[in-house]
Amino acid sequence: MNTIKLIGNIGKNAEIRKVNDKAVVKFSLATNEIFTNKENQEVKNTTWHNVVAWGKMAEECRGLLVKGRFIRIEGKINNRNYRNKENQLVYVTEIIALRVSDVATKIQEN
Repeated sequence: MNTIKLIGNIGKNAEIRKVNDKAVVKFSLATNEIFTNKENQEVKNTTWHNVVAWGKMAEECRGLLVKGRFIRIEGKINNRNYRNKENQLVYVTEIIALRVSDVATKIQEN
């Protein structure tokens, strides 16, 4: 099963565009992990994820994807590759968003 859930902050405002008449939005999401190292110091580790939403999902999250917003994503991991202008093979790992929600709104609803 290919399933992922992430909660984090949006890196920059996302813009929706059309690819073959289908809406697509790409954005970055920062997730944080805090742990204590061997020296008993608290360390914050930030990981950046590339996220893509297609079609109806891209349209639905249009106003939600604002820099700094704390959101929750449910989706799947996608690995792909392509050749760049220099004919080098480039590997990409991205999260395909199937659900996107504002964490603050969900907390307020409960």
